[in-house]
Amino acid sequence: MEFRWNEWNVKHLTRHGIEPSEAAHVVESARRPFPLRRGDDRWVVWGRTAGARLLQVVFVVEDDGRVYVIHARPLTDREKRSYRKGGKP
Repeated sequence: MEFRWNEWNVKHLTRHGIEPSEAAHVVESARRPFPLRRGDDRWVVWGRTAGARLLQVVFVVEDDGRVYVIHARPLTDREKRSYRKGGKP
């Protein structure tokens, strides 16, 4: 899986305390029921980073097949409980 990183999405992630490698790991290791389609072209994934943090990552798949992350943040406590029970957003 190939990702496209640029100044905008890297800066956006770091504002939320997320490294690009963490977001990429969550997308690459998505397990059912994820990724979930949100809207016409957006996808959302909840998952664990390699360091075990729980994140939400929102991305689009570009025409060339690359993944472009548009948002990522830590899950809230409520979302963490839901995730651990096999729930989804």
